Parts: sequence; structure tokens; C-alpha cells
Amino acid sequence: NGHEVHVFEKNEKTGKKLYITGKGRCNLTNACEMDTLFASVCSNAKFLYSAFYGFTSQDAMAFFEDAGVELKVERGNRVFPRSDRSGDVLDGLRRQMKMAGVKVHLHTEAADVLTEEGRAAGICLSDGRKIGGDAVIIATGGRSYASTGSTGDGYRFAEKLGHQVIPCQPSLVPFRIREGFIKELQGLSLKNVEIHIRNGRKELYREFGEMLFTHFGVSGPLILTASSFVGTLAARQELTLVLDLKPAL
Repeated sequence: NGHEVHVFEKNEKTGKKLYITGKGRCNLTNACEMDTLFASVCSNAKFLYSAFYGFTSQDAMAFFEDAGVELKVERGNRVFPRSDRSGDVLDGLRRQMKMAGVKVHLHTEAADVLTEEGRAAGICLSDGRKIGGDAVIIATGGRSYASTGSTGDGYRFAEKLGHQVIPCQPSLVPFRIREGFIKELQGLSLKNVEIHIRNGRKELYREFGEMLFTHFGVSGPLILTASSFVGTLAARQELTLVLDLKPAL
């Protein structure tokens, strides 16, 4: 739209974290209905109304297909590149940036956001250089997988700019299981299973889907979603996980 856009990337390449999403396949969106999408937001779904309606999952799918990435929809309406390669998603994004004239600066870390009269006015790089700009978009990700560059820089920037940052907690993570027999089931994947998570007699979560056993507990789409709903409580005490196997559909 006529803007001069610069991306400052502290890693040696762009999109490093995308390479590992969806086990290297990059689950880039979900093709479900809008009400289902909002129901999947753990807290304060209203905050995302304008974002979800302003750029829907269908818009996202159209964007990537226009960028030359062929897509497919799998069980649970999960959308993947047809090639099952996250690299194809990254290639599509890079092609779009090149077409738009975006200038990418690798090995260039932003250390601070500069402000003037209460508004963003640029950034300060880790080597001390200052880069001016009419607008600053902070797109640093969260604090997971520090090896990919997600070290929580955005939280630090936000706090300095006056925002209140609540304590971070794990989300979309596997569960550790106390029982020792779990190791014997390592690698077992289940497609039709319903899980119930309870704290005493109180049921905290119930859902149907796919999961798998690891050397220390359970993981998979069903478990990762559950962790977003019970993560705070699970970090403080042991919960009961009940598995209900269903006939193959």
C-alpha cells in the first residue's frame, strides 16, 4: 500500500519457529465455523472479534493459496500444506514479502522500542543503532522454544510502554503422568479417544480427538488443547485424567 516496510530478524533466517509447527507440517489455520473458533478461545474471546472477522480463516487459506501454497483440510478441520512441508508455507510468505518490496535484515536484534510524545517512533538495535519509523509492529512471539528466538522480548517491550503483563504459564504442552506404566506405551497413538480431566469430583475438561503416549506422559492435539484450559491448576496440583476409548469411526 505504498509503505516502506523493514523486518528486523535476530535469527539467521526468517520463520525459524514455523519450521517446527505441526511436527514440521505447519498447521496454519482451522477451517471451522466462526462460532466454533470463538468457543475454542480459553479466555476473553470478545477481544479477538475484530481480528477474526477482519481476517477469517478462509481469508488466510485464500492468502496462502494465492501465494502458491496448495492446502488440504484434515480431521478436525485442521489446515496443512498439501506437501506436508512447513518450508512450503515459509516459501509462500517469503515470495509475498519479496513481491511487496519488504526489506529483511537478518542477524539484527531489536533491543528496545523508541517513543516520542507517547507514540512509537522506531527501534533501537542491540548494537546501539537507532532506526526511525512511522509505526512499529512487535511480532516477537511468546516465551516458548527459546532456541528459535522466542525469548519473551515482546513482553519486555510491552511493559516498558506501559502495558500490564500477567505472569506467563505453559500452554499447548504435554502432560506428565505419575504412573510408571506410561513408558511401556510410548509411541502408541490413539485416534478415537475422549478424555476427562477432573480435580477431585469436579470435571475441568472433556473432549474427543487424537492423542499419543510419550516416555513421560501424554501428548497430541487433544492433550495440547486441554493444557490451555487446565494449565494453571495442573501446575499446582495433580489432576485425574480419564481416557475413554471409542469404536473406530
